[in-house]
Amino acid sequence: MLFGALLNQVVARGSLRVVGVDDSVQTYGDGTGRLITIRLHDKGPHLALALNPYLKLGEAYMDGLLTVDAPHSIYDFLDLILGNLGSSYPSAAFKLYAALRRAKRRIDQHNPIGRAQQNVAHHYDLDGGIYDLFLDADKQYSCAYFAHPGMSLEEAQLAKKRHIAAKLAIEPGMRVLDIGCGWGGLAMTLAEETGAKVVGVTLSREQHKVANARAAERGLSDRVSFLLQDYRTLDDTFDRIVSVGMFEHVGVGYYGEYFNRVQKLLTPDGIALIHTIGRLDPPGATNPWIAKYIFPGGYIPALSEMAAAVEKTGLLMTDLEVLRLHYAETLREWRRRFMARREEAAKIYDERFCRMWEFYLAGSETSFRHEGMVNFQLQLTRKIDALPITRDYMGDEERQLAAAPMRERLRAGE
Repeated sequence: MLFGALLNQVVARGSLRVVGVDDSVQTYGDGTGRLITIRLHDKGPHLALALNPYLKLGEAYMDGLLTVDAPHSIYDFLDLILGNLGSSYPSAAFKLYAALRRAKRRIDQHNPIGRAQQNVAHHYDLDGGIYDLFLDADKQYSCAYFAHPGMSLEEAQLAKKRHIAAKLAIEPGMRVLDIGCGWGGLAMTLAEETGAKVVGVTLSREQHKVANARAAERGLSDRVSFLLQDYRTLDDTFDRIVSVGMFEHVGVGYYGEYFNRVQKLLTPDGIALIHTIGRLDPPGATNPWIAKYIFPGGYIPALSEMAAAVEKTGLLMTDLEVLRLHYAETLREWRRRFMARREEAAKIYDERFCRMWEFYLAGSETSFRHEGMVNFQLQLTRKIDALPITRDYMGDEERQLAAAPMRERLRAGE
């Protein structure tokens, strides 16, 4: 009854049918749109779903206690729920619950050097075959950039890398640091297309191994190196610093440390580009299901939190871009690819893992469509005149990279 009361509050638009374990049927919404049917296969989840849906909904789906009738999927159910809720809360009690989670977030995001590596290993040291099921060939595990309608995932991920390279204004021979380098795709693209020498750092043993092997295969070991090292332990300077999809793992209590380290690692004329998921609403807390099962220690920042930390470091914020819906489109393609190869994923792990991963991809996509999640790209410098005073150079360089990457210009003797 409590879960039904909650759904009554939430589902104002659309059509939802809930079939109980005793085959009882309840409907919610105004009868418009597609009729989505969910089934509860045990009496146990009812109370838990009503009291803590932010955690228990995902758990119920993982455990097979909640299913969605074909032809719809868990994505359709979450799309219906979040399409009604947006970034609001179903009641004052849930708003208070969110405030309490926000109050304890520094404890939840305790990420000193040793703990940070454990948190990274939880997600990124999975069997690499899982990521091969849904990522593009370059293993880009971050928001793509759909510069034109109809772009494939591969095209959009390459466009993302060139979009970032253009903002960094990299010249041949410059030293570039990639903080949180993943499987090395961005670092290798920067080396190949701009003539830079790149150092990537990661805390994932699996990513470190794969990145070095890929660099060797592409004949880039003399220009690209990857270190299994925390960025906070580096003692060097770089002309350019890039960090894509790593800031979400820093933790709100470490923002000052992060940007102070970027400032110290950057040469006086240097430029940094920080690409991160962000929230358009005020500071919040990490979804408890995501924190428990997907990204322990992670947090999606508000721009106000990032800007406040930057202001205290001596770094200058010279450009900001907000990428809207690009990650929703990226996640849609990841989810499509994962579901097409779901049987392979089940052989690598099991059915529960597959349901967890599907819920993760579906929940993330709907968050970008309905809950004000976006991507921020912050450009930072130490000197006010480190870059041209208009943004035209970005578009010019982006077009030049697309027309003739540096590797081709170098071959031509330019």
